[in-house]
Amino acid sequence: MTTIVEHLRKSLFFRLLAIFGVTVVLFIVIIFVSLQTISDESDAIETIPDYFTRNIESIIQDIGTPPNLANAMRLADELDWTIDIRNPIMQWSSDAQNRLDVDEAVYSESLTSDAELRTIGGEDIIRVQRSGYDFFMYRRAQNTNNLFIIYVGLAIAIGILFVNYLLVNRMLDPVRLLRRGAERIQKGDLSYRVKSNRQDELGELTESINHMADSLQSMLEAKRQLLMAISHELRTPITKAKLRMELMPDNEEKNQLKEDIDEIDLLISDLLEAERLNNEHAVLVSESVKFAEFIQGVTEQFSDYEAGLTLEMPEEDQEFTIDKLRVRLLITNLLNNAMRHGEENPISIKVSFEDGRGIVEVIDRGEGISEEHLSQISEPFYRADSSRQRNTGGFGLGLYLCRLIAQAHGGEMIISSKIGEGTHITVNLPGHPPLLEAA
Repeated sequence: MTTIVEHLRKSLFFRLLAIFGVTVVLFIVIIFVSLQTISDESDAIETIPDYFTRNIESIIQDIGTPPNLANAMRLADELDWTIDIRNPIMQWSSDAQNRLDVDEAVYSESLTSDAELRTIGGEDIIRVQRSGYDFFMYRRAQNTNNLFIIYVGLAIAIGILFVNYLLVNRMLDPVRLLRRGAERIQKGDLSYRVKSNRQDELGELTESINHMADSLQSMLEAKRQLLMAISHELRTPITKAKLRMELMPDNEEKNQLKEDIDEIDLLISDLLEAERLNNEHAVLVSESVKFAEFIQGVTEQFSDYEAGLTLEMPEEDQEFTIDKLRVRLLITNLLNNAMRHGEENPISIKVSFEDGRGIVEVIDRGEGISEEHLSQISEPFYRADSSRQRNTGGFGLGLYLCRLIAQAHGGEMIISSKIGEGTHITVNLPGHPPLLEAA
């Protein structure tokens, strides 16, 4: 017995098998009891009690010959019988629908000189011949009771199925929990772990998924540490290259080399900043600023954009606590991206406030981004056009860095775009980010 209980506790398969087995047994019991009850009811109308056969004479006398149909109907109701009366010129029955064909009844035995017992389908019928009339009498069917038994059996069966549904639904709760956990891990939340104390197959699956998340997190952390280490190590040769470049004579080759080294230096800086922000323990340097005024100050450095840059400001400014250096980088990257892909069309910037959050919208009217790329466009090193050159398409880190800065402030960045119509990027930031370090 202990072994069975242990199997049920540790095996989802055995629990489902037990539920199925118990359900089958209960259904068999319900069917057997219902059929037995209906059979007992049928047996009750198969045989006519002896006191009726002994009192046939008094019954026929009450009906009379010629028969008094009113008396016949009264006796049929009192005795719960069906009474048929026939002769060559009439045919009468106490029931509108005769359930037995009395003409097909087979002789069984004589009761009196003019009365006999007949049977049809295992059921008794009394036939009396008197004064030219044939009287047939038999028990009425108890269909109502049979239907009641069927309804009760169906109700119990439905109840059993409902209980089974509840049990199976409860057993499968961990599956839904696993699905939600897998979705969170798939979206990049590798710190999430599915909690479960089950010891069956679902518990083993939960443990496997958590181990998988641990492995992924360890691999990505190792990659991040390697990337940061390489980036730091590259700073030294880059600095030496800059010093040696200063000793070169001024010419076109020196200018081109300077641009290349500055580009590499910018890439390294972006990589380091992205990895710092991607760390769950990333710390922001907080400063209190007038949010709209700060955004306006950042956009002023782009006032010489030939196609024109329009800024829409709110009527009243609000005090926000932000990391000024990083928010400046966020706005700068968004505007550089809009100018690079805006196809020399005007760019609009809108600053507003809603429910204590600051909202910055950058809208260009350039080439746009196809829908298939929108979900990945803010991933590192991702470019919608893989054939695009770096001087026109960048490294694929700008929007990734913008997203990390927004998330580090407790906000989000939303990108919507249509090919040929342009791109609309919305960044919303809370008034007080969750992770701050006093400046």
